[in-house]
Amino acid sequence: MTIHRPGLPGDLPGPELLRARWGLLAILEASAEEESLPSVHRTGHWADGGGLHLDDCGCTWWTLARMGEGRFVLYGEDESSDVKWHKPAIDMLAGAPGWLPFDRLRDLIEGYELGCVYWYENGAWARAPYPEGLGDDGLDCGMSRFADRADVLDAIDLGEGAGIGPETLLDGAERGELTAELVESLVSGSEYDHWDLPAMLRALSLTGLSERGGEGVSIVDGSSHAGQVS
Repeated sequence: MTIHRPGLPGDLPGPELLRARWGLLAILEASAEEESLPSVHRTGHWADGGGLHLDDCGCTWWTLARMGEGRFVLYGEDESSDVKWHKPAIDMLAGAPGWLPFDRLRDLIEGYELGCVYWYENGAWARAPYPEGLGDDGLDCGMSRFADRADVLDAIDLGEGAGIGPETLLDGAERGELTAELVESLVSGSEYDHWDLPAMLRALSLTGLSERGGEGVSIVDGSSHAGQVS
């Protein structure tokens, strides 16, 4: 799947598929040590009460949050984005629905910490219009890792002796049937010594990937977000 520069709403996978792929990586990286850190100091992929997050501690950070039935918001920044420095200023919230976490988003915009915002409702992604000639909004560098299934599989490192394979794990996540038993079978017999099963199971609950149609993490007041702002 190609993500254009700047991104187009149709470039993004559906939100449930995006949540499944992102959420699986958050589960695999979960640890009590990471959970204890303020979000401003966390890196990698993780889930909390504010949604799914990724942060590479330098170039890119993103949040995906479920905002009610059939509604999602995706926002963040990659250093490749030309949006926040564009003159005249681009209104990233133009045409946005009223259920977005406006207080949080406006705080990020005012602090020059936001590169783009996409929202999903009525079966489609959307964003604000961009001026002609804008080079990039960062969506490609930020989200291309989830656009192609093969790239997600390449990112799943289970080590030697894992009790389950990447395909089976990803299949379960994408079907909304990533059970605790599947996660436990991964850990049992694995030669990796970094798995933290209790934290992984907590992340599983937060992502909502254990049951088809599970709610998972959902925010309605914009009180949490990812990355560089706590």
